[in-house]
Parts: sequence; C-alpha cells; structure tokens
Amino acid sequence: MHSRTSPPAPPSRQPVATGYGGAVSTVDPDASRTAIEVLRRGGNAMDAAIAAGATLGVTEPYVSAIGGGGYITYYDARTRRVHAFDGREFAPAAMRADSFVDPATGKALPFDQAVTSGLSVGVPGTLAQWDLALRRFGTRDLRTLLQPAIRVAEKGFVVDQEFRDQTAVNEARFRDIVPTRELFLPGGKLPEVGSVFRNPDLARTYRELAKRGPAWLYKGELGKEVARTVAKPPVDPAASRNVRPGLMKPADLAAYRALPKRPTHVPYRGLDVYGEPPSSSGGSTVGEALNILGNFRLDAKDPVTALHYYLEASKLAYADRGAYVGDPDKVRVPLDELLSQGFARERACLIKPDQAAAAPVAAGSPDGRYAPCVPPGTQTRALAFEGPQTTHLVVADRWGNVVAYNVSIEQFGGSGITVPGRGFLLNNELTDFTLQPPAPGAPADPNLPAPHKRPRSSMAPTIVLKDGRPKLAVGTPGGSTIITTVLQILLNRIDLGMDLPAALAAPRATQRNTPSVFAEQAFIDRYGRDLAARGHRLDPFPGPPQGVIGAATALEVLRPGLVQAVAEPVRRGGGSALVVSPAH
Repeated sequence: MHSRTSPPAPPSRQPVATGYGGAVSTVDPDASRTAIEVLRRGGNAMDAAIAAGATLGVTEPYVSAIGGGGYITYYDARTRRVHAFDGREFAPAAMRADSFVDPATGKALPFDQAVTSGLSVGVPGTLAQWDLALRRFGTRDLRTLLQPAIRVAEKGFVVDQEFRDQTAVNEARFRDIVPTRELFLPGGKLPEVGSVFRNPDLARTYRELAKRGPAWLYKGELGKEVARTVAKPPVDPAASRNVRPGLMKPADLAAYRALPKRPTHVPYRGLDVYGEPPSSSGGSTVGEALNILGNFRLDAKDPVTALHYYLEASKLAYADRGAYVGDPDKVRVPLDELLSQGFARERACLIKPDQAAAAPVAAGSPDGRYAPCVPPGTQTRALAFEGPQTTHLVVADRWGNVVAYNVSIEQFGGSGITVPGRGFLLNNELTDFTLQPPAPGAPADPNLPAPHKRPRSSMAPTIVLKDGRPKLAVGTPGGSTIITTVLQILLNRIDLGMDLPAALAAPRATQRNTPSVFAEQAFIDRYGRDLAARGHRLDPFPGPPQGVIGAATALEVLRPGLVQAVAEPVRRGGGSALVVSPAH
C-alpha cells in the first residue's frame, strides 16, 4: 500500500553496537528499535524479543509472522538457568505419512507444488509461544508489546532492495493468490525501492489480537479464518496453478500447545553451550559436532586444519541427525546418546587429519556401547565411562537475561497464501517433513508426516555460558545451513581467535553430509585449494539467495553489564545492532 504523505525516513543500519543497559541484534532496524524502546521503558529481554518479533511480522513478512512458528532459548539471570520454548507448528490431525504423495504417480509432489499449497501449512505456533514465554518470564502483556508493530504497520516502512528481491522471487505465485497479490504487489507491481510499504490489515489484526489475546487464533474466529483459508486457498480463478487444499480444521488449532523444554547442553573448551532440543535438530546437531571437535586441538595459526575438522564433524553429525532426530512426542530420539562424549569419541575416530571422508557417510550407532579409541591426529585421554534445529534475533537486558529467538514461516513467502483481510502469510513448514515414505524394507524415517507431529527443524538459537553466566548468544536463518553457520561462528570465535564481528563476517561453508561442500565465493577463494588437497570438493552455494549463507545475529557479554551486539555487515543487505547506552 503506497502513499506519499509523511513517509518514514529510510532507517540507518549499523552492524556492531557496544554498550550498557541492554542490547539487541536483528536483521531489521525497525525491529531493533522496537526492542530497544521496550528495554528503555523497563521491559526485560523476553518482552523486547517478542515485541521485535511482532515488528518483524510487519517488516520481514516473508520470513516471520504470526502465521508461522519458532524456537526461543532463554537465560534467566535470577536462577542462572537456560530454558527452551518450542513453538514449532504441527500437522493437522488428518495428516498421514503419504499426504504429500501424488496418487497418480505414487511419488511425492514436486517440491514447489508442495510448498504453494494448503497441505504445507502447519498449525501456527508463534502466538502460543509468545503467550507461554511471557507468562513464564515476561513483565509486559502482549497488548503493550504489539503497539510498536502496530505503529510500523500503519505508518509503513521504506522498501529496501532485499524486500523487493524477496517479492520478485515470489512474484509469479503471489500473482495467482488474490489476497497475496493485493497486499504484496500493490497496483499489480513489485514495490519500488525507496517507496513506503504499509500493511493496514495487519495493524487491524494486531489490534484485535491485543484485545482478544492468542485464544482468538486457537479457539476463536481468527482460527476459523485460517482453517478456511488452508482448506480453500483463495486462488485467482484465472490462474492455471494447482494450489492444493490443506487438511487443517479449527479443532487442530484448539489442540495446539507451545512446549517448555529442557535445552540441549554440551561442554566445549571450558564453556557451556545450550541449544534447542527436538523437534529442532539445531541443539543436538550443533552439540554433537562440538563434542566431536572437542577431541581435536584446533589452532588459530592453522585455520585450514580447523576448517577440515569442522567440515568432517558436520558431515558425521548430519548423518546422525537424518537417522535419529524427529518429533520426540511421536518417535524415540536417543538425545542423551547423540550428545554423549562416548558417541562423539567413536565418531571422531573416523576422521582422518589429511583426507575428507566420501559423503554421504553412514549414521553412527548411539547405543551406549562405544569402542575405546584415540582419534587420529590427536592425543587424548582414555575414554571416561558414561552411563547409558528463518530469522533470528538476540536480546540482552540490564539484569543479565538473554534471549536467542528463531522465528520462521519456512520458505521466503511461506506457502504464498495470505489470510484474506488479515495481512499475514501462512507458513509452509510441513514441507520440512520427509515427503516420500521410505520403500518397504528401507530404514524407518523419524521425520515422516503424522497427525499433530512437528516437522524436524534446523533452527538453532544458541546461548553459551562461561562460569554460569552468559558469554555468547547466536543464531541465523538459512534452513538446514543454520546448524553449520552457528557452528562456524562458534569455531571462529572460540577456536580461531576472531572477535565476534569478524566471526560473523567471515566467509562461510556448509557440509551437510553431501558429496560437495557448498561455500560462499570468498571462502572458496581463501581456502578452496588447501581443502581440495585434503579431498573436499567445494562448489558455490546455490542459494537462495545465491552465494550467501545465512544472516546471523549474535551478542557477546564483554564484561558484566557491557554487551556487544553484532549483525551482518553485508549479507542480505546487512542487519541492525543497537544498545540502550552506547559505550564511549
């Protein structure tokens, strides 16, 4: 919706801010300003994170919205404990293992058809998660925290190149879905860079939500509208696109719960790393890879060897993720064993210091019986006996509470389906399930669709403690590359001696148990030849967006009270780091 009256100024972006009284990093200046406003008015980190999340629903509508879900990791300064909140969407009760299989072919629907469909829409978890997190740790109510987002939706925000590009990627399917076209292609055109984009429908939705609370979605009229939209997607009758109906009913929304969880925890180089447990594979896969890396001495003077071990540890951890991680309410996930030092030692023994293993590698056996071994290329003590997972934002407040929060609707633009008159897109998170059931006799897949099951995620909001106090918080969007981006930032900061801004800016590579390592061009230029000599095959990351892996946000507590917030300097147009009182 465009207008030329009193346009907001284009926001300035800074990737690094250091100071006192609270800090925030998000991908968007409006969301960062919202969080700082809440902190200045005495709100805590949880309040600020949720207010920023609501604002991202306005300014980053293709990646985060109340039509999606996410994960929160939270450090509570009062008890010095870390908590996790699972707001992942779940499948409708009518969902079956073969719901994405085309009966005509016996094969899974082509991925693009599965995405742009009612079938891909999971029951949104964001509002239930906000409600749970605020009841447990917030100091402000949702009505108050929605106000800054309502103002941004009404006044509008300045369209940047990234917003235009994300719209352009979706243009063809957005045109075919009437309310999506009306909202995101105003006047039938892509929004111009520098123009003002308003979303009065979302402002009205947020206002109503402020009055009625999350029950309006889960037990009320908004939920009925969502279920109707999923069951009968509002496709232009003139469009030739087959947008299949979904299976969601109002009863599925009524059955949804956000879940408090115990976070994953692994020790690493004298630090304690906490992450998001299943249904996300973020915490388990980051944790397992760090446990594997903990068996090797990594030296900042020899980054190529460190990166070789990082790529090999990722490869092994991804193999285990695929074999064992799913929704723990529906399948048995051997989480304690996946995160055990014994299993990590057994996996580390497979890594050769001078030769990459041919991928894909086989999954290990996290069964509690581990061969004693010394990983090659290192000297380690004898094995001690042990008994038998978007956009991302970080916030720290003046009391020492810290939030790492991933919120998502999956693809850029989610399912492409906008709820008529409501101003938000619905997710396509159910395409995170394995769409094709395994052949008879093949190993079971822990990530097949099932009623009220949560699809496996890679979101990895991560908090690192030192001596029981927050040291780092980090996370990123990027689908299954989330895990490797978080891992690589931790490796850069902890093992390679980079400061946090350098650790975020450094070129990235991702190894997800595939024959090729996919990497940003700058990574290939810097390390490609040396890693190729060890048998790694490096190819440019295909995207989306092409050649760019992730859009991370992070913070570091430099000393008590003094926090450095860090966003991307360049990737996806750069992010926005702010503090309440800058250090001079």
